[in-house]
Amino acid sequence: MYEYFKGTVAAITPAYVVLDVSGIGYRLLVANPYHYSEGQTTTIYVQQIIRDNDQSLYGFIDAEQKGLFNQLLSVTGIGPKSALAILANGDKTTLTEAIASENVTFLTKFPGIGKKTAAQIVLDLKGKLQAAPIETPTSSASPALDDALAALLALGYSEKEIARVQKALAQEPAMATDAYLRTGLKMLTIGR
Repeated sequence: MYEYFKGTVAAITPAYVVLDVSGIGYRLLVANPYHYSEGQTTTIYVQQIIRDNDQSLYGFIDAEQKGLFNQLLSVTGIGPKSALAILANGDKTTLTEAIASENVTFLTKFPGIGKKTAAQIVLDLKGKLQAAPIETPTSSASPALDDALAALLALGYSEKEIARVQKALAQEPAMATDAYLRTGLKMLTIGR
């Protein structure tokens, strides 16, 4: 429902920050509240989670961190609080390497993550997390193509799959992001 909020940090607590957006204070649960400072004007990416008896807004430094949070939520046994704890205690590169090398011991260092859940993280996310962003061809200079490739990555396609269709998409006549995305999805689903 929300992508991000732009406002002023009104309060900081150990679990959340309050972001004042045009006079409305949003309580955002974040991985590291002390990354922000009171009075700072900032943009915080958000994810709204609605449960039977709770509605919460989770905040992230950037869209990449938000994407990682959502990938962690796709793992059986990982809830929003566990995903936030993983984001608070590790960086994406280390986490990606641990999953790729099936390092269950590393994953169990996060609060609430036992061996069974760590093994499930490896099973569900191995090959889906990217250590580095996709490099787009410098000759294309197409922001629409770059956005479409980022969307494919956010949808969970691997860097290898995206690289396969990237060259073909670059050969297409210039089009809007959604057209590149539809074409890329067709290429990926046909190639599977």
